[in-house]
Amino acid sequence: MKIKAVLSLCTAALLLCGCGAELSMRKGDQSYALGEYQAASVHYRKAYSGLPSKEKELRGQVAFKLGESYRHTSYVARAITAYQNAIRYGYADSTAYRHMADMQRMNGNYKEAEKNYRTYLEYDPADVLALNGLESCTLAKDWKSSPTRFTVRKDNILNGRFSDYSPAYGSADYDRIFFTSTRNESLGDDVNGITGMKSCDIFVSEKDEKGKWKKPETIENGPNTEFEDGSCAFSPDFSTMYLTYCSWDPQFPRPAAIVKSQRSDASWSAATPFGSGADSTYSYAHPAVSPDGKWLYFTSDMDGGYGGLDLWRIPIDGRLIGAENLGPDINTPGNECFPTFRRNGELYFSSNGHPGMGGLDIFRATATSDSTWNVTNMQYPVNSSADDFGMTFEGDLTKGFFSTNRNDGRGRDHIWSFELPETVHRITGWVYEKDGYELKDAIVWLIGDDGTNMKLGVREDGSFSQRINPNTSYVLLGTSKGYMNYNVEMKSDDTDQDREYVLQFPLSSISKPVLIDNIFFDFDKATLREESAQSLDELVELLESNPNVTIEIGAHCDFKGDDDYNKRLSQQRAESVVGYLIGHGIESARLTAHGYGESQPKSVSRKMAEQYDWMQEDSLLTEEFILSLPEDRQEVCNQLNRRTEFRVLRTTYGLFGK
Repeated sequence: MKIKAVLSLCTAALLLCGCGAELSMRKGDQSYALGEYQAASVHYRKAYSGLPSKEKELRGQVAFKLGESYRHTSYVARAITAYQNAIRYGYADSTAYRHMADMQRMNGNYKEAEKNYRTYLEYDPADVLALNGLESCTLAKDWKSSPTRFTVRKDNILNGRFSDYSPAYGSADYDRIFFTSTRNESLGDDVNGITGMKSCDIFVSEKDEKGKWKKPETIENGPNTEFEDGSCAFSPDFSTMYLTYCSWDPQFPRPAAIVKSQRSDASWSAATPFGSGADSTYSYAHPAVSPDGKWLYFTSDMDGGYGGLDLWRIPIDGRLIGAENLGPDINTPGNECFPTFRRNGELYFSSNGHPGMGGLDIFRATATSDSTWNVTNMQYPVNSSADDFGMTFEGDLTKGFFSTNRNDGRGRDHIWSFELPETVHRITGWVYEKDGYELKDAIVWLIGDDGTNMKLGVREDGSFSQRINPNTSYVLLGTSKGYMNYNVEMKSDDTDQDREYVLQFPLSSISKPVLIDNIFFDFDKATLREESAQSLDELVELLESNPNVTIEIGAHCDFKGDDDYNKRLSQQRAESVVGYLIGHGIESARLTAHGYGESQPKSVSRKMAEQYDWMQEDSLLTEEFILSLPEDRQEVCNQLNRRTEFRVLRTTYGLFGK
């Protein structure tokens, strides 16, 4: 009898439990249909807990619905657990694998996400979102290992304990920022069934006299209501605010609408509907105004799109019913939302349909001449495995704010700052006498194809430094009185990395001979060797940069050998150099060859005297001096005497006709 009684009690308990689970299930379905995903998750969780473990099919169904509710509220960890339970209990819809992979990707678990995308693609190999998700697993790992130069950080002043998102600058001086928040100061007393927090309002923060953001405050007597108000944008003159408004109805879903508010001095008017011809069965949200003020961009689920939410636009005074879809370059079968503009015309938006790092990623889109769009992912660290959206720029600067729910296990959004550190491309150079020292009186002219035309002075050590633009061609001309000009052509790199370009300007004297480095002849011959070409080509460039100069090429020998032979060989070598220069475009009338043999020993310069402490400045490396030295020093002197030089004869060639 006792056993029967116990069995009867257990059966009754199961029936009661089943009835409670069914009721919770119905309540969850009702909340889910209204888009109240947070409330739905509470009911589904209660229904799941109330089902016996043997009810595998029902538990699988409820677990999937619970996962969907958590997915819509970005409660990632719980969504993953719910999908895993659905699959464990044999839930029949393969979509569970794709959605679980999406959540695992948002959790940064790319290895497991990749595995579940592949499982899902066995059921539907053509699913674009799953294919993009699979590709994203590889891209995300690569982007995270090679981050961009952007720096990001959570802003301590603008964020509260709940959700804060969609920042937008609201003044021409960029000292006022508006954003959406669910903090306790929001109007209305009810908890929103969609988010589990208060309905959002628009708040504003201003900079103090030190340029620091003040504590945010709600907009009084303006567009805020007891319902959802947020994701605002401004006309170019900041006199009109466009925002998203969504009321609440306990019986039917209420789609979002776009409204606008007008500024009068420091006050904002109550919001009024924007745009005629709206179909009340569709949502219109996240407005953005083009920089020229002519177009309103927004996101909508209206017919004629590519799936999910798409980006559309209308003339600022146009009808919503005639909106223009931005096309497949931007829109995908997933969701595209939160459009914003930079002042230079770049469109920024978020998408979970393009390959990305996790949930919503931020993308940059630039319009092309053929009415298409170039779309690029902003990559890590602007994007993360979580949702990233709502980017706003501080004027022309590459800095500002965006929204993200990274590092928040409850999926709440927060405002982060971003900044691309300024890229610096710089030329550093030295002007000095060839074979000598710095020329502190030199001038360097800098001319670029970007319109640059600058005269740069040099420091006491002959150096100069100048910031330049990337991806620009420049010509630099080093000049100094008593010296030939020296010309350098260069192009700065097309990169966002810092670069320093180090240039040398060795100026050749007009008043004394100048050594031509690295001129080599075959032994006992006047035949130039191949390794002489580089120095001779540099001499060609020097003469081309100084077209009014005529020079003498002087070849010299050491004291070894017969005087007549040395003079004849040196003449032939000087003529070989002249022949090379003529063969490379220098007029013969500008060139004279002279073989000096051993008749003009090298004069010791100050630089040589510093290099060889056994030499005396201004002394000559004569045969008598050389023979007084040890053998190793004799060879040094002989090498210095075996040289090819040029000296300037005239600086007026071609100036006065023939």
